[in-house]
Amino acid sequence: MSRINTNVSSMLARRVLNFQNKHLTTSLERLSTGLRINRGADDPAGLIASETLRAEQKAINAAISNAQRAEQVANVAEGGLQEINNLLVELQSLVGSTANDAGVSAEEKEANQLQIDSILQTIDRVANATSFNGTKLLNGNFDYTTTGVNAALLDDVSINSARLSDAAGATIDVTVDVSTSAQTGTLYLSTGANLANGNNGALTIEITGLDGVQQFTFASGTAQADIVTGINTFKDSIGVSAIVSGNTVNISSLEYGTNAFVRVKILEDGGTGNDIIKTAVDLSGTEGQDLKDLGRNAVVLINGITATTDGLKARVSSDGFDVSVTLNGTSAINTTTGTETFTITGGGADFNLSPKVSLASKVSLGIETVTTGNLGDSIDGFLSAMKSGGAANVTNGDLSKAQKIVDKAAKQISTLRGRLGAFSKNTVGSTINNLSVTLENTAAAESAIRDTDFAQETANLTRQQILAQAATQSLAIANSQPQAVLQLLG
Repeated sequence: MSRINTNVSSMLARRVLNFQNKHLTTSLERLSTGLRINRGADDPAGLIASETLRAEQKAINAAISNAQRAEQVANVAEGGLQEINNLLVELQSLVGSTANDAGVSAEEKEANQLQIDSILQTIDRVANATSFNGTKLLNGNFDYTTTGVNAALLDDVSINSARLSDAAGATIDVTVDVSTSAQTGTLYLSTGANLANGNNGALTIEITGLDGVQQFTFASGTAQADIVTGINTFKDSIGVSAIVSGNTVNISSLEYGTNAFVRVKILEDGGTGNDIIKTAVDLSGTEGQDLKDLGRNAVVLINGITATTDGLKARVSSDGFDVSVTLNGTSAINTTTGTETFTITGGGADFNLSPKVSLASKVSLGIETVTTGNLGDSIDGFLSAMKSGGAANVTNGDLSKAQKIVDKAAKQISTLRGRLGAFSKNTVGSTINNLSVTLENTAAAESAIRDTDFAQETANLTRQQILAQAATQSLAIANSQPQAVLQLLG
């Protein structure tokens, strides 16, 4: 070294020392923060990926919280429904005990009616008091609203789920198309205007329906109207009804569908052997002395989707669209070309159970009104008909009607509890499980990108410390080398 103005060795050593100190600082920062990426310069692409994953984690945590809140809402609603169910069981007991007419005094009937009135009031009170976070759950607040429902064509419309858009005024049109009508089981007695039976004495037949069996004996010459009256006297206990149609007596099941049936069997015919039971009104069908005819389920499309049917009842259940309707069997809808359209205008309980906020992420649940004015149906009546003075009160009302109303109400509550239970277990529970696994995997991915690997970084720190010390020593040596020039000056 013979030049001292420019110490190249010192510059080199200083540059290397700065480089080593920079890496040493980076290692210390990573070890102290626990993060491999502390700023964009550490890993630009990694920073973008990790921030995206962090945002996803927050969204997943929010979705899990939403799902847990939805489960709590369902649990509170079911708690109220369970109490109503207990009250309906008590109502069943009161109706049954009052039906023992000969063994129950008028005072006992009145006492039972007082209890029924109290139960009905309590049901309404529970329906109006069950709430979550200030929002009532069972008073119709989360029931769907509809317009354009023709009660003459549709006896009942139930919306279990309908995913409406968040846009103002969003609606869903529901079109019900019948391609095959529902039918009752029907058999025909070829009687003529008066039962002739070959002028060989009385005719004894046995009629069996969905609800029971009864035997009838008609003398030769009995008028059709008297045969019909005799059969219809027992229609509620058998489950069939009879009408006059020309020269035949038509015996039909009260219910529609493949579960409904009517069977007629000749027990005594005076030895004539006349096969007066027919399967066709024009008497061209099968004839015999012991025949059975089943009803038929309707074939229905709801918004173009083939519905699951049971007699007059049709239901379509898919993601975000669960609608059931009951056709009026004697109306124009129950024909091969029957059609009706109505509109869902709003309502329902909406929950966002996905990290993304979108229509596809929304889960909708309808919670029907469970007050006494809504439990039951338009055919047999509602629970409110059992109050004092109502058509189904137990003091002087129709007890058979009361029994049907209570049975229907109990089934409605049980069905609603079942839907809430399925929602809580299958929809919410499975969603929470899936989101929890997704959260774990997302957190692991974000950690792999952003977090410090302490084993590797400790090794790097040790290496950088040694290199920094070596660079410092090298700089000291490089700075001392120009002093050798003094030896040339003597």
